Amino acid sequence: MSIGRASADVIVIGGGIHGCSTALHCALRGLSVILIEKDHAGRHASGVNAGGVRQLARHVAEIPLSNASMAIWHHIEELVDDDCGFTSDGQVMVAENEADLANCRARVDDLNLRGFHHEELIDAKELREIVPAVSDDCPGGVISRGDGAAIPLRATQAFKLKAQSVGVDVREGVRVTRVERDGTNWRVVTDAGDFLSPRIVNAAGAWGDRIAADLDEPVPLEAVAPMLSITAPLPAFIKPVVILRGRKLSFKQFGNGTVLIGGGYLGRAIRDENRTILDWAKLGSNMKTVWDLFPIMRGASIVRSWAGIEGKTADDLPVFGRSAKHEGVYYQFGFSLHGFQLGPGAGAVMAEIIATGRSNVPIDGLGIERFAPAH
Repeated sequence: MSIGRASADVIVIGGGIHGCSTALHCALRGLSVILIEKDHAGRHASGVNAGGVRQLARHVAEIPLSNASMAIWHHIEELVDDDCGFTSDGQVMVAENEADLANCRARVDDLNLRGFHHEELIDAKELREIVPAVSDDCPGGVISRGDGAAIPLRATQAFKLKAQSVGVDVREGVRVTRVERDGTNWRVVTDAGDFLSPRIVNAAGAWGDRIAADLDEPVPLEAVAPMLSITAPLPAFIKPVVILRGRKLSFKQFGNGTVLIGGGYLGRAIRDENRTILDWAKLGSNMKTVWDLFPIMRGASIVRSWAGIEGKTADDLPVFGRSAKHEGVYYQFGFSLHGFQLGPGAGAVMAEIIATGRSNVPIDGLGIERFAPAH
């Protein structure tokens, strides 16, 4: 490991896309930054997810952050000198029956009343124009036309490399063991020595609850292992990403013909050993959904399945924003299987809050104070 400084204006703990994005945006605002990652950037959730870049089907509390992030994704190469494999062919939430479609209609109506217009209801005819291979039984759905997908590890590494190029001191293979107050600073104790800073960002993903507990701000967080599978190449048959509202599915075909299949089915995460165990029965359920929805896939071969380790909160919303107890502590973890798209924008918003004390992007409902006993 190279020898660098032991103090900075900001210390970011965690080298996923969120930590790397926040480090980069802080550096672009003129702050000195040390980023500490126990493995390598993108080793866990950020590097092994489905790569969905979606505003579609988000909780209302996340939509402003998602909107801010999407604006960055559409110009991502200008920020990190790499297009991150980003393509924008839309994302479609397929309704499998009329009850599903009624729920879709109610959601779109509600979002429109709130001033959000990125989700549009589509009927069976338009659904089949956009996704010709879908089952004839599906009566319609919802589309978010600006959505798409990117390559997760490539994107995370691009943020890391760009951050390094503007002066961020990235320490990979360094494990944080404790965080404690030291006068006006925070002392981050690691297996490679201590680091000091007046400001720390807890972007430690599935390990973020441990740092929060150190700071007497406990968060109910579950380490989970969302599973993904990929097929052998097939002839091109679909451009947008497809998700389901009822049964769990995320479905994307790459330019090389391979099809990525996910949807949030969980294996077992053993976070203290940095490993996961697949649940083959649940993967079978995932494949049954594909079989039902896309008859064209019935002859496809699955060549690999895997899982990453992610942190899931009790309410499926991230912990994002200032500490409720401590000056100079910020939280950015618990993205609950849908944080990849938020990374670029969340980093920009967090850096703005750190540098200026506020942000124009509303983050109401995401703060750590919602887990305090009084709540």
